[in-house]
Amino acid sequence: MRLRLVDFETTGMPPDARVCEVGWCDLVGRDADPTTGLMQWSIGEPQGLLVNPRCPMPPDARAIHHIGDADLVGTPAIEVGFRKLMEGFPSAFVAHNASFEQNFFTGGETPWICTLKVARRLWPGCPSHSNQCLRYFLGIELDDALAMPPHRAAPDAYVTGFILMEALKLVTVDDMIAWTNAPSLLPRVTFGKHRGQVWADLPGDYLSWLVNKSDMDADTKFTAKHWLEQKRRNA
Repeated sequence: MRLRLVDFETTGMPPDARVCEVGWCDLVGRDADPTTGLMQWSIGEPQGLLVNPRCPMPPDARAIHHIGDADLVGTPAIEVGFRKLMEGFPSAFVAHNASFEQNFFTGGETPWICTLKVARRLWPGCPSHSNQCLRYFLGIELDDALAMPPHRAAPDAYVTGFILMEALKLVTVDDMIAWTNAPSLLPRVTFGKHRGQVWADLPGDYLSWLVNKSDMDADTKFTAKHWLEQKRRNA
């Protein structure tokens, strides 16, 4: 099984942004360990490719990844990067906040795993679910020559690969694909009088109101419904 980690640097935010760098690396699973039953995973070296966004680089985008117009002179078209992502027939594409990458590249019929959604379920106590915070929260020590700097496509894909390996110790690829296809299970409340609380501590009547009467976003309603059902099971 080949899971392809993907990360893009861009000229800004969708819908008007364009990709200026493609990063990827592969997590390859081989025969399961006879003792534990777990598949053995190995990660390849991260690869990065600057591509031509066909527009000037805005200063606020450059301030994040530090890629400027001079760096992009003579770079190939984005289609070259997308073709590289399809090589080798990956079993799934993986990205941290995969919906962002999917604005630019859908991957055809290949399924996706969003490590942001996965991490929110597996490690709700992490103070932030950015890939760099998760790296340190999980105690992942990496070679900075491959894992740095942040906000460059190849290092970010590499860091995400190690977060994925930690998740694979706890849940299956199929679990993660299913979670990716559902709304996100949020770790803490980010609004109103209950801001900062964990969802499990919210009163049932408030959860019911969020599910049935509020105009909250899909992630909030999904999370409220999840914890309301948990309360009903435990009543």
